[in-house]
Amino acid sequence: MRRVALWGASFVVVIAVVAVGSANVLTSAVDTTTSTAPVVTSSSTTTTVVSNVTISAVGDTELGNSPQVPADPSAYLAPIRAALAAPIVFGNLEGTMTNATSSKCAATSTDCYAFRVPTSFARIYRQAGFTVLNSANNHSHDFGEQGAIDTTAALRAAGIVQAGLPGQIGIARDGSLKVAFVDFAPYSNTNDLLNFTAARQLIVQARRMADVVVVYMHAGAEGSSADHVTRASEFYVGEDRGNPYAFAHAAIDDGASLVIASGPHVLRGMEWYRGHLIDYSMGDFANYENFASFSTLSLSEILHVTLTSTGAFVRGAVTSVRLTSAGQPFVDPTHAAAAFVNQLSHEDFGAAAALIRPDGAIVPPR
Repeated sequence: MRRVALWGASFVVVIAVVAVGSANVLTSAVDTTTSTAPVVTSSSTTTTVVSNVTISAVGDTELGNSPQVPADPSAYLAPIRAALAAPIVFGNLEGTMTNATSSKCAATSTDCYAFRVPTSFARIYRQAGFTVLNSANNHSHDFGEQGAIDTTAALRAAGIVQAGLPGQIGIARDGSLKVAFVDFAPYSNTNDLLNFTAARQLIVQARRMADVVVVYMHAGAEGSSADHVTRASEFYVGEDRGNPYAFAHAAIDDGASLVIASGPHVLRGMEWYRGHLIDYSMGDFANYENFASFSTLSLSEILHVTLTSTGAFVRGAVTSVRLTSAGQPFVDPTHAAAAFVNQLSHEDFGAAAALIRPDGAIVPPR
């Protein structure tokens, strides 16, 4: 992602270590395994036997850019905490958690943006309910390899599962069921969305490791004019951001039960494909003083999905969210985001559109 001014801007008990394919799997009472090398991260907060898994998911989140961060970051996310609540809560971490000072941007650059917050902010995300954060995006290495290493360590210490770095699969649990998060972006320093063959291998590997596989993609063009799924390769500032439509369909063909996305900084429509839900962009969720928050760029959502232990859709819902001019999220009682997503879904997918009822429920396929 880029900031675009033109828009308006405990106790840890290790149980087992086993080898799976090319990745190392560490199962623990709390997530302790995060690494910039190929790795699977895992967390578990309960051993209750359940037949379904329930996930809440949001799009791009960043809590500022040091030293410009909220004076009270806990209060910044407090208005949305109850709406996020679920056994598994996913978000895209837009930036790094580090004290490193050497960024990817040259000192004289006027169109390069590097984001960082203190490592202590990992606990803020955990307190807000997040259990899985994605690092497959164009800001995960804003402060180089050191920034990525620091971010991984901070998330691990806070008990948050990380996914999206090269070869990295995040494993979360809802009771006795495992959910694998396989996250992609169009970059070689993440799981590469542009390499369909490697992506398929990783999704197939995740399918062997977990009951349910969720694929996240950081894909597509950016901005208020990028709210439609083009079904073609999309570019931004000359950069190939992938073909979200083709990739999402391929991910489900390869074994994903749910595909979620962000990256365009605006909501996109939702589609049914082979009985599975694809959300092509959940928009921005929190963007303290960095990204534009007006018109459709201020609309966001919390996606709630319940799947069976085999990945079949049980139910889903959308909570409409609106961002303030400072990028703070609040539940929106006018349901503007849901209405906008319905419009986009109908226009882009016709009979395959996943529509949202007035009560927020997602209408399942017939």
